[in-house]
Amino acid sequence: MAQNIISNIFGSRKERETKKLWPVVEQINLEFDKLKSLSESELQRKTEEFKARLADGESLDDILIEAFAAVKETCRRLLGKSWMVVEQKATWEMVPFDVQLMGAVVLHQGKIIEMATGEGKTLAATMPLYLNALEGKGAYLVTVNDYLARRDSEWMGEIYRYLGLSVGAIISHMSPSERRKQYACDITYGTNNEFGFDYLRDNMAVSPEDVVQRSHHYAIVDEVDSVLIDEARTPLIIAGPSNVSDSGRFAKLKPSIDLLVRRQRQVADQIITDVEEALRQGDEARVAVDLFIASKGAPHHKRMLKLLEDGHAKKLLHEGERDFLMKTSAQGGVNMSREEYFKDLFFFIEEREHSITTSEKGDETLAKFMGVSVDDFNPPDLTEQIFEIEQDPYYTPEQKAKKRMEAEDKFSRFSEQKHDISQLLRAYTLYEKDVEYVVQEGKVLIVDEFTGRLMHGRRFSEGLHSAIEAKEGVRIEQETQTIATITLQNYFRLYDKLAGMTGTAETEETEFWNTYKLEVSVIPTNEAVCRTDNDDLIYRTKREKYKAIIDEIEECHQSNQPVLVGTVSVDVSETLSKMLKRRGIKHNVLNAKHHQQEAEIVTQAGQPGAVTIATNMAGRGTDIKLGSGVVKWLGEAGDKTKTSGGLRVIGTERHESRRIDRQLRGRSGRQGDPGGSRFYLSLEDDLMRLFGSERIASIMDRMGIQEGEVIAHPLVTKSIEKAQKRVEMRNFDIRKHLLEYDDVMNQQREVIYKRRGALLFGENPEVEIVSLIEDYAEYIIEVFTDEKTDSDMWDWKTIKDKLGMNMLVTLDYSEEELRGVTQDDLREKIIESAKRNLEFKKRELGGELSDRLFRFAPLRIIDMKWKDHLYDMDRMKEGVGLRAYGHKDPLVEYKKEGFQMFMDMLDSISEETLKVVFRAQFKISPPEGVSAPDRMRLVHQESANLGFAGAAASPEGQAGAPSSGGSPRSGKLRPVKKTMPKVGRNEPCPCGSGKKYKHCHGRV
Repeated sequence: MAQNIISNIFGSRKERETKKLWPVVEQINLEFDKLKSLSESELQRKTEEFKARLADGESLDDILIEAFAAVKETCRRLLGKSWMVVEQKATWEMVPFDVQLMGAVVLHQGKIIEMATGEGKTLAATMPLYLNALEGKGAYLVTVNDYLARRDSEWMGEIYRYLGLSVGAIISHMSPSERRKQYACDITYGTNNEFGFDYLRDNMAVSPEDVVQRSHHYAIVDEVDSVLIDEARTPLIIAGPSNVSDSGRFAKLKPSIDLLVRRQRQVADQIITDVEEALRQGDEARVAVDLFIASKGAPHHKRMLKLLEDGHAKKLLHEGERDFLMKTSAQGGVNMSREEYFKDLFFFIEEREHSITTSEKGDETLAKFMGVSVDDFNPPDLTEQIFEIEQDPYYTPEQKAKKRMEAEDKFSRFSEQKHDISQLLRAYTLYEKDVEYVVQEGKVLIVDEFTGRLMHGRRFSEGLHSAIEAKEGVRIEQETQTIATITLQNYFRLYDKLAGMTGTAETEETEFWNTYKLEVSVIPTNEAVCRTDNDDLIYRTKREKYKAIIDEIEECHQSNQPVLVGTVSVDVSETLSKMLKRRGIKHNVLNAKHHQQEAEIVTQAGQPGAVTIATNMAGRGTDIKLGSGVVKWLGEAGDKTKTSGGLRVIGTERHESRRIDRQLRGRSGRQGDPGGSRFYLSLEDDLMRLFGSERIASIMDRMGIQEGEVIAHPLVTKSIEKAQKRVEMRNFDIRKHLLEYDDVMNQQREVIYKRRGALLFGENPEVEIVSLIEDYAEYIIEVFTDEKTDSDMWDWKTIKDKLGMNMLVTLDYSEEELRGVTQDDLREKIIESAKRNLEFKKRELGGELSDRLFRFAPLRIIDMKWKDHLYDMDRMKEGVGLRAYGHKDPLVEYKKEGFQMFMDMLDSISEETLKVVFRAQFKISPPEGVSAPDRMRLVHQESANLGFAGAAASPEGQAGAPSSGGSPRSGKLRPVKKTMPKVGRNEPCPCGSGKKYKHCHGRV
C-alpha cells in the first residue's frame, strides 16, 4: 500500500530512472546533429581526440555524450551499405533510437538493462563498448554461443573499424596465437565459456607468451540472465586424464541397483492395485496412506498419475501426507519412525529436492544382492570412533595414528559407496532419456533445460553422468581430474566494471544484486507492445491439453498466421510433431536432436502459415521478423494500434522459471507488431504436480469441470506463479550454496594465481626465492624452537635434517655454542647460509639458466601441488555432506578442513621448491609441463577429477621450463608487478581470514 502511494506521488522506479536519463539522451542527439557537418576524416579523427583527452585527465563520463553521438553518426553514414556477416550479405539499416541511447548509458554505468525482444540490445551495446575501449584496456562482449559472437563481431564490427578501433571474436577451437590476436583488439566478442576457460588456461601458463587475455577491465554480458543465473549452477572445469579409474564402480553396482529398482516397481504396482481396489470399496483412509507411500516410491508411476487426474484422488494424496507428518512427529502421539511408515519401500524419493535415500530394507536387500555384510552400509560414527581412539590409554601415538587412518579410510569407502548407490538410483528414477539427456552415437549428451540445446563436452556432476552411462549400457567415459576450475560467478566478479542486457531480468533482480552487486534497469520500448497475453488454459490430462494445442495450431495455420510452439523437453516436441504430421500440417522442429539450422529456422518462423516447435526457446538472439501479409491492418496501413494477426506463441506448459515463460512470450510483438500468446497446462505437468495442483484440482471439482473441459481463471494463473516463485527460490538457494563452497576455493585460487603471476611476469624471480628462504627460516624457528626452553633442548636433529635436505645448509654449532643460540641468531645463520648457497647456484648455472630455474621450478611445483589439492578438495566436498548426520555444519567443516589442507599444501610447496632449486643439476630437460591440450577436456560441470601433471620433482630434479604442448603463442606482454602488499609477520593477513600474516599467506 505504502509503495503504491509513493508510486502515485513520485512515479514508479522505472519512470524515475527514465526521467533521469532523458536529459542525457537529448544532449547526445544535439551533439549528433552537430556531427553531421563533419567530413569522414574529421569524424574518424574523433577517436584519437577522445584518447588524447582521456590521457590529459578527462574521464569517460566527460566524453560520453560526444562518443555516443559519434557512434550514432557512424551508424547513419553506414545506412544502405552492405558487408558479409557469417557468409551472408547484410545491408545496414539501423540508427539508434532514443531508448537504445538510454540503454547504452545504463550499460556504461555498470548495470543490467532489460530491453524487450527486438528493441536492439546488440546495437545499444556498441556505444558503451566503444567508449570503454578508448582507455586501451580492452572491452568484452560476452554472448551465449559461437554463432552470435561471430555474427555480432562482423555485423557491429564495421562501426568500430570506421572509427579506428579493432574488433575480434573468440571462437571455440581457435589456436592460442589466434586467440592472443583477438584479445589484443580494442573490442572482443566471445562466449562466457571461452572467456572463462582462457582465464583458467592463462593461469596454467608456464611462460608470459602463453598468456592470451588482457586485464579484466569492462564486459557486457548478453543474455545476462542465462549466463549469470542459469549457467551459474555449474562451474567451468579444465580436466585431464585421471591417475585413478573409478568408472568400474558403477558397472559393478549396476546389476544390484537394477534389481532393486525392479523390486521397488513391483511394490509400487501392488500398492496401486490395492489403491484401485480400496477406491472401489470406498476405503478412503487406506487410499490416502497408500497413495502417499506410492508417491515416495515411484512418483512417475503411470497408473498412479492416471488416478491423480481426479481431483478427489489428489486431495486424498495430500491427506496421506498429513497422516505421515502427524504419525512421525512427536506432537502426533504415535511417534512412528520414517522407516516404519515406509516399511514396504526399498528407497524413498524426494522429487522436489531431487534426492534419494535407501531404507534399512533397501540396504539389507542390496547387501544380499552384492554378497556383502549389511554393516558395510552402516559404519560407526567417525567422530565417536576417533574420540574413542584418542581416549584409549593402551595405544601408543603411532598406533593411534594408524587406527585413526584406518577409521577414516573405512568411512571414506562407505561415503563413496553410499554416494555411488544414490547416484545410480537417481539415474534410474529421476533422469529420463529424451528429457534430461539423449543418447547419440553411444554417448550420453545433456539437454540444456533452459535452451533445449545439446551440451556437448559437459557432464553431470559428482559421478551422475557415469551412473547414467551405466544405466543406458553405453561406454562409461574415463574418469577425469580437475586441473583448474572456477564458477562463472567468481569469474565475472573479476571485472572492474560489469554490465548486462537481456529481455528478462526483473524477476531475478534480487539475485543479481546479492551476487554481483548489479542493479537492473528496465528500458521502455520504442513502440507500445501490442501483443495480447491470454490467460492460461488448464486441462486435467496431457492428452486433452495436446489435442487442444493441435486444434489451435490448425486454426492459425488455416488463417495463414505463423505459430511458435514452445516445449520444455525433446519428448514433448516430438509428440506434438507426430500429431501435426497425422493432420498433414507442415512444420519445423527445433530441439536438441534437430539443431543444425537453428538460426535459419527461427528467422523463418514469422512467415505466413509457418509452424515452428522449439524446445525451451532455442535460438535466442535471432529475431523472428514477420513476413508479408502476416499483419492485418484494421485501420490505415502503418497504424500499429489498429492491427491483428502477427506471431502466435503457444506454451505447452509453464517452465519452473518465470523468465523462460517471458522469453517465449517475448518472441511475439516485437517493435510494436501485433501478436498473441497463451499457455496450455494440465494437472499432470511436473510443475503443477509438484507444487500447485491440489488447490487447482479442488477448484475444478467445485466448478464441476469434466474430462475434456477447460478452466481459465486469473486465480489459477496466480497459483501457478506462486509455484514458480517457490521453485525459483529453491534454485537460488542451490546457486548460493555452490557459491559459498566456491568462495572457499576462490580465496585459495587467488593466492595461488597471484603467486604464479609474480613468478611468471616478475622481472627478477630470484626475489621470490629469497622471500621463500626467509619464510622457510621463520617456519623452522616457529615449529622446531621455543624461546621458553634452553636452546640445547630444541629439536636440532630435525632442524639440521630439514635445512640440509631442502637448502643444503649445514649448521656447524659446537655443543657449547648450542647452549647460547637465540632464535634471532639461528634465523640469521639460516638465511645467510642459504643465500650464500643460492649465490653459488647462480654462478654454477649461469645467469640465463638460473633465471629459468628460479622462475619455472616453483611454477612446476605449484601446478603439481595445486592439482592434487583440487582433487583432495573435490573428494572432501563429495563426502562432507554426511557430517550433517553428526550434527555438524558441512560448510563450516569444509572451510575448516579446506583451510588446513591449503596451509599444508603451501608448506609442501615451499619445501619442494627449495629442494629443487638448491639441488638442481646442469642438465636441462626439454619443456614438458602441462599435459598436451588434446588430452585435456573443457567441461562445464561440478566434478571431481584429476589429470595435469608436470614431472614430479625429486632431490636430483632437473631445472627446466615446462610449457604447453600446444602451439607457441607470440606477442609482447606488459610485465605484471607483484601486487601482494608488504605485510609484517604479526600483522593481520590482507586476505581477510582474521589470522596473523605469519600463520596465513605469510607461510608460503
